[in-house]
Amino acid sequence: MDASNRSEQFVQQLTEHQNRLYGYVYSLLGDHSRASDVVQETNLVLWRKIDEFQADKPFLPWAFAIARFQVLAHLRDHQRDRFLLDAELAETLSEEVQQQAIQLEAVRDALRPCMDALTAEHRDLIDRRYFRAMSVADVAADVNRNVSAVKVALLRIRRNLANCVQKNLAEES
Repeated sequence: MDASNRSEQFVQQLTEHQNRLYGYVYSLLGDHSRASDVVQETNLVLWRKIDEFQADKPFLPWAFAIARFQVLAHLRDHQRDRFLLDAELAETLSEEVQQQAIQLEAVRDALRPCMDALTAEHRDLIDRRYFRAMSVADVAADVNRNVSAVKVALLRIRRNLANCVQKNLAEES
């Protein structure tokens, strides 16, 4: 893989996972300002370590490992701040959060084909309710159905999606 293509794939992965990386760091520090600073430092370290980037390997665990070290360095450098976690607790939380993020990523990957398999009508209901955050009453009005019918339809769609995700996760295991 040439350097240009490698850099492009790296930037794509970093951009795609930026929110999860921030959430991971924030869960360890509990402060938005400090989390933003540590994520910026993490991004710089990731960029400096671009030679270690392997496009065929999962990006998130690698980024989380580097972020964990950046959090620990931040805690070490700011020991005098009473409200920060100690390094041992941060390490324990880090492992738990990393596991949850990996599980969430697996669920998201399992959900994609399930969403693709929905009918256009069902995908539209899901989009209106969950992606546009419309109320059930507003969705019902938009699609000319009564509120009860929309509630039942959404319940069935969610149930089918959950079953599909469970099936996909079981197949991956």
